[in-house]
Formats: sequence, structure tokens, C-alpha cells
Amino acid sequence: NAVIVKPHPNAILPAAISVRIAREVLAESGLDANLVTLFVTDVPADTQALAKHPAVASIDFTGGNAFGEWLYQNCRGKQIYAELAGVNNIVIDSTDNYKGMLRNLAFTLSLYAGQMCTTTQAILVPAGGIDTPDGKVPFDQVAADLGAAVDKFLSDPAVATAVLGAIQSPDTLARLASANQWGEVVLASKKIDHPDFPQAEVRSPVLLKCDASNEAAWMEERFGPIAFVVKVADTAAAIALSERVVN
Repeated sequence: NAVIVKPHPNAILPAAISVRIAREVLAESGLDANLVTLFVTDVPADTQALAKHPAVASIDFTGGNAFGEWLYQNCRGKQIYAELAGVNNIVIDSTDNYKGMLRNLAFTLSLYAGQMCTTTQAILVPAGGIDTPDGKVPFDQVAADLGAAVDKFLSDPAVATAVLGAIQSPDTLARLASANQWGEVVLASKKIDHPDFPQAEVRSPVLLKCDASNEAAWMEERFGPIAFVVKVADTAAAIALSERVVN
């Protein structure tokens, strides 16, 4: 089956390099190099026309929900594999290693500055707190301790720049700058200077806390290093909310 690679306008070069290598391998094997081609455009209508073309039978797409939903609605009869945006969440009921859990979550929230489809955005914590070997830890304390764990983890600039990387999009920077509209700030985001790349936009995560009823804030994807500690009634309610979010 022939493959047409359509790169994002901001990532044409790496896609082109990959396609060139694939074509070289095909030619070396005595096959038609045109089994793999590159389609470059920044005109949405051109991409839509390609997706709807009758010769296209299968579409693999990774990206935003808007175009993904357009594919499902307008390319019926084709096989569509779409990885769309989502709100990844964690339910915390109890732990036998409280500090270890906090360190793990600090790393999770910091890695690549939250710019992955697997990054946790919502941490659902019962209003009555969580159980630990040392007793119940209240909701507010869990949020504060997590903020402190993130701050400590990123306190060494060498570690911070290596783990966070740089912010890719100006839209992400703008979203991060206005994040306090979605909840109470537990840990503010910081700008970190990169010694080797002085123009890199390196930012630490912002951690917010809010009530589960404020679904407009935390239940919508906030791409980038933005995370919420969400107060839920109890563990059962947290699990029910988790199911709603992932569905």
C-alpha cells in the first residue's frame, strides 16, 4: 500500500528526512520509491481534499480534536486511526510510600514540560484526604506537598532544563501565563534560563487546585505544564469522574 506523509507545517524537515530515507530503501530493494511520498501544505482545504480523495482508504492522524472529529464526520467509509487530545487523570486513594509517590508525580508533571499526550493533567483527591502509614493526609496538604515536591525536583537548573526541555508553541506560553484563571495556584510556573540555549523558553509546571464541580476548568485539555489537584467527594466519586473523563 502506498503511503502519503502529510507533516505539520512546523515539522516539515524531519518528516522530509524520514521520507527520503524510506524512498532510498525502497529503491535499493528494487521497489518503486513512490510508494512513500511527501505532501506539504499549510492550506487546510488541501489537507481535507487529500483526506477525502477516493484513492485514500486509510488515515492515521495525531493532533487536535477539531480536525480529528472532522475526519470522522467527513471521511466515512475510510479506516481512521486518530490519536486525539485528552485529559489524563490519576485517582489517589491511599499510598504506602507518600514521599515516593510525590517524587514520582513531580517527575511525571515535569517531563517534557507536559507537552506529551500521556502527561497527567488532573489528580483526583478525596476531600477527606488520603490514607498513608502515618495517618490521613488532608486534601490541602496533598496539594501543598506535591507543589513542594515539584519545586524541589526542579531546584537544580541542570536537572530542570534536561527534564523540562523547552516550550514548543507560543500558544502554550500564553496558556501557561493565564492558568491562574482556572484554579487556586499551589505552585506558580517559573522561567528557567538554559545555559546552552539562552533563547529557549523553559518553564516549570504550574500546579492548581480546584473543586471537582469546576469542570470547565480541569476537564478540558490544557496542553502544556498545567496540572490540577481536584477535590472530589470520595474515592468512589473520583473513579466515576475518571471514567467520564477518559470516555
